[in-house]
Amino acid sequence: MVGFAAVVCILLAYRVVADAEGVLDQRMDQIETSVNLAAITLPVCVAGFIAATRPPNRQLFLRRALKPLGALCALGCAIAFILLLGNGVFGDVYLTGEEKPSPGAYARLAFMLFFLLWYVPFFLYGIAMVLVHVFRTADIHEALPPLLAMVLVWELAVADLFTGAYDAAPFGVRMALVFGPPLSITAVSLWELRRLRSRHGITVRQAMLR
Repeated sequence: MVGFAAVVCILLAYRVVADAEGVLDQRMDQIETSVNLAAITLPVCVAGFIAATRPPNRQLFLRRALKPLGALCALGCAIAFILLLGNGVFGDVYLTGEEKPSPGAYARLAFMLFFLLWYVPFFLYGIAMVLVHVFRTADIHEALPPLLAMVLVWELAVADLFTGAYDAAPFGVRMALVFGPPLSITAVSLWELRRLRSRHGITVRQAMLR
Protein backbone atom coordinates (compact mmCIF):
# COMPACT_ATOMS: atom_id res chain seq x y z
CA MET A 1 0.00 0.00 0.00
CA VAL A 2 2.87 2.39 0.76
CA GLY A 3 4.44 1.69 -2.62
CA PHE A 4 1.12 2.17 -4.41
CA ALA A 5 0.52 5.47 -2.59
CA ALA A 6 4.00 6.66 -3.56
CA VAL A 7 3.42 5.77 -7.21
CA VAL A 8 0.07 7.60 -7.22
CA CYS A 9 1.65 10.72 -5.72
CA ILE A 10 4.47 10.68 -8.28
CA LEU A 11 2.07 10.13 -11.20
CA LEU A 12 -0.06 13.09 -10.13
CA ALA A 13 2.85 15.34 -9.14
CA TYR A 14 4.58 15.00 -12.51
CA ARG A 15 1.28 15.00 -14.42
CA VAL A 16 1.93 11.56 -15.89
CA VAL A 17 -1.83 11.17 -15.46
CA ALA A 18 -4.36 13.94 -15.15
CA ASP A 19 -6.56 12.66 -12.33
CA ALA A 20 -7.57 9.67 -10.23
CA GLU A 21 -9.34 8.12 -13.22
CA GLY A 22 -6.06 8.21 -15.12
CA VAL A 23 -4.29 6.49 -12.23
CA LEU A 24 -6.94 3.77 -12.22
CA ASP A 25 -6.67 3.30 -15.99
CA GLN A 26 -2.89 3.10 -15.76
CA ARG A 27 -3.00 0.51 -12.97
CA MET A 28 -5.65 -1.54 -14.78
CA ASP A 29 -3.46 -1.55 -17.91
CA GLN A 30 -0.56 -2.83 -15.83
CA ILE A 31 -2.74 -5.54 -14.29
CA GLU A 32 -3.89 -6.60 -17.75
CA THR A 33 -0.28 -6.73 -18.95
CA SER A 34 0.72 -8.72 -15.84
CA VAL A 35 -2.04 -11.28 -16.41
CA ASN A 36 -1.15 -11.65 -20.09
CA LEU A 37 2.55 -12.07 -19.31
CA ALA A 38 1.75 -14.55 -16.54
CA ALA A 39 -0.46 -16.60 -18.87
CA ILE A 40 2.46 -16.92 -21.29
CA THR A 41 5.34 -17.17 -18.83
CA LEU A 42 3.78 -19.56 -16.31
CA PRO A 43 3.51 -22.64 -18.58
CA VAL A 44 6.98 -22.02 -20.04
CA CYS A 45 8.70 -21.61 -16.65
CA VAL A 46 6.84 -24.50 -15.02
CA ALA A 47 7.59 -26.76 -17.99
CA GLY A 48 11.27 -25.77 -17.83
CA PHE A 49 11.39 -26.36 -14.07
CA ILE A 50 9.81 -29.81 -14.41
CA ALA A 51 11.97 -30.74 -17.40
CA ALA A 52 15.11 -29.85 -15.41
CA THR A 53 13.97 -32.08 -12.53
CA ARG A 54 15.10 -35.68 -12.30
CA PRO A 55 12.71 -38.60 -11.72
CA PRO A 56 10.85 -39.40 -9.52
CA ASN A 57 10.23 -35.74 -8.67
CA ARG A 58 9.45 -35.01 -12.32
CA GLN A 59 6.37 -37.23 -12.28
CA LEU A 60 5.33 -35.83 -8.89
CA PHE A 61 5.57 -32.21 -10.09
CA LEU A 62 3.68 -33.06 -13.30
CA ARG A 63 0.75 -34.31 -11.23
CA ARG A 64 0.90 -31.27 -8.96
CA ALA A 65 0.91 -28.94 -11.98
CA LEU A 66 -2.76 -29.71 -12.61
CA LYS A 67 -3.86 -27.26 -9.89
CA PRO A 68 -1.96 -24.23 -11.27
CA LEU A 69 -3.11 -25.21 -14.75
CA GLY A 70 -6.68 -25.24 -13.45
CA ALA A 71 -6.19 -21.76 -11.93
CA LEU A 72 -4.86 -20.46 -15.25
CA CYS A 73 -7.77 -22.00 -17.19
CA ALA A 74 -10.30 -20.62 -14.70
CA LEU A 75 -8.89 -17.12 -15.12
CA GLY A 76 -8.94 -17.48 -18.90
CA CYS A 77 -12.56 -18.62 -18.84
CA ALA A 78 -13.54 -15.71 -16.57
CA ILE A 79 -11.89 -13.18 -18.90
CA ALA A 80 -13.43 -14.83 -21.96
CA PHE A 81 -16.87 -14.62 -20.36
CA ILE A 82 -16.46 -10.90 -19.68
CA LEU A 83 -15.37 -10.32 -23.28
CA LEU A 84 -18.28 -12.38 -24.54
CA LEU A 85 -20.72 -10.21 -22.63
CA GLY A 86 -19.04 -7.05 -23.85
CA ASN A 87 -19.08 -8.14 -27.48
CA GLY A 88 -22.83 -8.37 -27.79
CA VAL A 89 -24.25 -11.55 -26.35
CA PHE A 90 -26.76 -9.23 -24.73
CA GLY A 91 -26.42 -6.64 -27.46
CA ASP A 92 -30.11 -6.46 -28.20
CA VAL A 93 -31.04 -5.45 -24.67
CA TYR A 94 -29.62 -1.94 -24.89
CA LEU A 95 -32.39 0.55 -24.42
CA THR A 96 -31.64 2.72 -27.45
CA GLY A 97 -33.32 3.41 -30.73
CA GLU A 98 -36.74 4.59 -31.68
CA GLU A 99 -38.65 1.40 -31.01
CA LYS A 100 -39.84 0.81 -27.49
CA PRO A 101 -37.95 -2.12 -25.90
CA SER A 102 -39.96 -5.18 -25.06
CA PRO A 103 -40.53 -6.32 -21.46
CA GLY A 104 -38.17 -9.21 -22.19
CA ALA A 105 -35.40 -6.76 -23.10
CA TYR A 106 -35.87 -4.94 -19.79
CA ALA A 107 -35.81 -8.25 -17.93
CA ARG A 108 -32.61 -9.39 -19.63
CA LEU A 109 -30.96 -6.02 -19.01
CA ALA A 110 -31.87 -6.21 -15.33
CA PHE A 111 -30.51 -9.76 -15.15
CA MET A 112 -27.27 -8.74 -16.87
CA LEU A 113 -26.72 -5.79 -14.51
CA PHE A 114 -27.47 -7.92 -11.45
CA PHE A 115 -25.14 -10.65 -12.68
CA LEU A 116 -22.30 -8.23 -13.41
CA LEU A 117 -22.63 -6.59 -9.99
CA TRP A 118 -22.29 -10.05 -8.45
CA TYR A 119 -19.63 -11.32 -10.87
CA VAL A 120 -17.20 -8.42 -11.26
CA PRO A 121 -16.09 -8.16 -7.57
CA PHE A 122 -15.30 -11.89 -7.49
CA PHE A 123 -13.55 -11.57 -10.85
CA LEU A 124 -11.31 -8.72 -9.69
CA TYR A 125 -10.63 -10.44 -6.35
CA GLY A 126 -9.71 -13.62 -8.24
CA ILE A 127 -7.23 -11.75 -10.44
CA ALA A 128 -5.63 -10.20 -7.35
CA MET A 129 -5.32 -13.60 -5.64
CA VAL A 130 -3.93 -15.20 -8.79
CA LEU A 131 -1.19 -12.58 -8.99
CA VAL A 132 -0.43 -12.64 -5.25
CA HIS A 133 -0.19 -16.45 -5.12
CA VAL A 134 1.42 -16.75 -8.57
CA PHE A 135 -1.23 -19.16 -9.90
CA ARG A 136 -0.88 -21.54 -6.94
CA THR A 137 2.54 -22.70 -8.12
CA ALA A 138 3.49 -23.40 -4.49
CA ASP A 139 1.36 -26.53 -4.96
CA ILE A 140 4.09 -27.75 -7.31
CA HIS A 141 7.02 -26.69 -5.14
CA GLU A 142 7.48 -24.03 -2.48
CA ALA A 143 10.39 -22.39 -4.30
CA LEU A 144 8.47 -21.77 -7.52
CA PRO A 145 6.41 -18.68 -6.50
CA PRO A 146 9.44 -16.47 -5.66
CA LEU A 147 11.25 -17.64 -8.80
CA LEU A 148 8.24 -16.90 -11.01
CA ALA A 149 7.60 -13.59 -9.25
CA MET A 150 11.10 -12.42 -10.16
CA VAL A 151 10.67 -13.45 -13.80
CA LEU A 152 7.26 -11.77 -14.09
CA VAL A 153 8.23 -8.44 -12.51
CA TRP A 154 11.31 -8.10 -14.71
CA GLU A 155 9.22 -8.92 -17.78
CA LEU A 156 6.78 -6.20 -16.75
CA ALA A 157 9.65 -3.74 -16.21
CA VAL A 158 10.99 -4.44 -19.71
CA ALA A 159 7.48 -4.02 -21.13
CA ASP A 160 7.09 -0.67 -19.33
CA LEU A 161 10.49 0.43 -20.61
CA PHE A 162 9.75 -0.32 -24.25
CA THR A 163 6.12 0.82 -24.28
CA GLY A 164 7.00 4.28 -22.99
CA ALA A 165 5.34 4.04 -19.60
CA TYR A 166 5.80 7.16 -17.43
CA ASP A 167 7.30 9.11 -20.37
CA ALA A 168 6.06 12.42 -18.94
CA ALA A 169 8.16 12.00 -15.79
CA PRO A 170 11.85 13.04 -15.55
CA PHE A 171 14.36 10.35 -16.49
CA GLY A 172 15.39 9.58 -12.89
CA VAL A 173 11.80 9.35 -11.70
CA ARG A 174 10.87 7.16 -14.66
CA MET A 175 13.74 4.76 -13.91
CA ALA A 176 12.66 4.62 -10.28
CA LEU A 177 9.06 3.82 -11.28
CA VAL A 178 10.12 1.17 -13.81
CA PHE A 179 12.89 -0.56 -11.85
CA GLY A 180 11.86 0.12 -8.24
CA PRO A 181 9.13 -2.57 -8.12
CA PRO A 182 11.19 -5.38 -9.70
CA LEU A 183 14.21 -4.61 -7.53
CA SER A 184 12.13 -4.64 -4.35
CA ILE A 185 10.23 -7.80 -5.34
CA THR A 186 13.51 -9.50 -6.31
CA ALA A 187 14.92 -8.66 -2.87
CA VAL A 188 11.83 -10.06 -1.14
CA SER A 189 11.87 -13.19 -3.33
CA LEU A 190 15.55 -13.86 -2.60
CA TRP A 191 14.83 -13.36 1.11
CA GLU A 192 11.97 -15.85 0.83
CA LEU A 193 14.24 -18.41 -0.88
CA ARG A 194 16.82 -17.87 1.85
CA ARG A 195 14.23 -18.46 4.58
CA LEU A 196 13.02 -21.62 2.84
CA ARG A 197 16.59 -22.89 2.85
CA SER A 198 17.53 -21.83 6.39
CA ARG A 199 14.22 -22.54 8.16
CA HIS A 200 12.91 -25.58 6.25
CA GLY A 201 15.85 -26.97 4.30
CA ILE A 202 14.04 -26.41 0.99
CA THR A 203 16.18 -25.52 -2.03
CA VAL A 204 15.70 -25.50 -5.80
CA ARG A 205 18.60 -27.92 -6.30
CA GLN A 206 17.04 -30.29 -3.76
CA ALA A 207 13.71 -30.16 -5.60
CA MET A 208 15.43 -31.00 -8.88
CA LEU A 209 17.44 -33.77 -7.21
CA ARG A 210 20.63 -32.14 -8.49
